[in-house]
Order: sequence, then structure tokens, then C-alpha cells
Amino acid sequence: MFNTFYTNINLMTSYFNSSKNISKPVDDEMTLSEHIEEFSQRLIFCFFSLFFVTIICFLDVKEIVRIFQAPAVGVKFLQFAPGEYFFSAVKISAFCAILISSPLMFYQLWLYLIPGLTKTEQSIILPVTVGSIILFFIGLSFSYCFLVPAALKFFIDYGSDVVEPFWAFEQYFNFVSVLLFATGVAFQIPAIQVALGLLGIVTGKKMLSAWKYVIVICTFIAAIITPSTDPFTQILLSSALISLYLGGSSFVMLLKE
Repeated sequence: MFNTFYTNINLMTSYFNSSKNISKPVDDEMTLSEHIEEFSQRLIFCFFSLFFVTIICFLDVKEIVRIFQAPAVGVKFLQFAPGEYFFSAVKISAFCAILISSPLMFYQLWLYLIPGLTKTEQSIILPVTVGSIILFFIGLSFSYCFLVPAALKFFIDYGSDVVEPFWAFEQYFNFVSVLLFATGVAFQIPAIQVALGLLGIVTGKKMLSAWKYVIVICTFIAAIITPSTDPFTQILLSSALISLYLGGSSFVMLLKE
């Protein structure tokens, strides 16, 4: 189903790129109205793509819900109001659609910006954007496999001898989605470092020299992102962030050699 969808997306993209308004030569200057028209066309394309992916996710939302529920071992979910699960399913479908469609949206943004960029800017922005997308999904996977189970285990064990774990599914989804998204954003550290390094704003050596401050900042960020108070989860995330920072600094040094 997803392969068919992306085939249709590629056909739609080819259509938009072959139209008169979008396929302007790089050397030609476009008027303000043409820029606005191109931007509106690409925006509409992204909107309908997101809409179609949301529908596809909603048609198979039960399997997606099972994936979200998997880390919560031993927890029973309740519906406290009519239609609560339905609206939660819509939110889950939209959330997954945004994640799935994000590479396509970035691609459309890249096609819109590329005529106005120099070759140097293109050589910086494109690899940084691709790396940023990859890091974001790595952050999602890291959060789902390690942070979410650790946080849920803490909350379940903390009151297991006093209360029975019956949770509202909507609140559970909000908790998991915020943790996933926050971790994905936190994993953008190397992409930001590479961009700053390639632009000549900060060198890799200066980044490494600030490692003491980085440890404090990463620990603080980990304490904010992780909802549980157990030290294991915070140490796990802070260690990952510090490793990403050191890896990004080393990569910038290699690029500048």
C-alpha cells in the first residue's frame, strides 16, 4: 500500500516539476507573483500528500496503536468518554502521517529554495538536511526502544503496590508522542554542529574545548526530556547526547582537514 502511495507521489512530483511555473531555469529571475504561485502549489501538494497519508494510516490505525501500546507491558487502557479512542486514533494517524511525509515535505522545500541558492550553499544545506532527517528518525527509534520502556517501567513499578495501572489511552499517547518528538529534536545536535562548522562560525576544536559545559547542558536537557526521575533513563539520554556532540565535533574536524 505504501509503495503504491509513494509511486503516486513521485508521479505527482514529476507533474508539478514539469509545469510551467515550477520548472523555471535557475538563471531566470522569477517575479514575486511567480514565487508566491510556486510556493502555494508546493504547499497544496504537501497538504494533500499529508491528508492522503493520514487516511492510509487511519485505515490501519489498530496496528499502529498496538505498536504504541507495546512498551506499556501490564497496563490496561480505558476509554473515559464517548469517542475518546476515535479522536485519539485520528491524532495518531496525523502524527504518523507527519513523520512519514516529512522527507517529501523537505524535498518540496528544497526544490523551492534551490534556484535561489549558490552552489556553496547547496553543498551545505542538502547534506545537512538529509543528515538531520536521518538523525531525527534515529532519535525516534532510540526513544521508542530505550527511553519510553524505561520511563514506563519506572511509573508502573513506582505505585504497583498501591494502585492498579489503568491508564487513559489519550494521555498515554500524548506522553509517548512528546517524548518521541523531543528526543528526535535533541538528536539534531550533530546536524547543527556540521552546519556551523561548514559555515565557518565555529571550528571543531572549539566545540571539543567546550566539553565541560556540554556535559552540564546535556544532563540538563536529559532531565527535562525524560519524565521519570530515575537516574538510569536520564544518564542514558545524556550519554547519547554527549556522544552525538563529540561525534559531531570530530566529524567537523575531519571535514576541515
